[in-house]
Amino acid sequence: MGKQMRVILTWLVIGLLLGLWFGVNIGRNVPFYSNPFAAVTVQEKLKQSVGEGVSKMGAGVEKLGETIKGKEQQK
Repeated sequence: MGKQMRVILTWLVIGLLLGLWFGVNIGRNVPFYSNPFAAVTVQEKLKQSVGEGVSKMGAGVEKLGETIKGKEQQK
């Protein structure tokens, strides 16, 4: 029973560490297998924020286009 408990505890600790590793990376929006201790550079932060801004702007332009189309069709 002692050896079996040690094996279970070992796998539990390994699973916990891997889950923490992957969870931190997923939370930071980076690939899950990357190093969670690596510092995110200013360039990477800028790329992420610009990418999000461009996609939001695109969605806004689409919405505006649909609104304009709807108003033209009502005339």
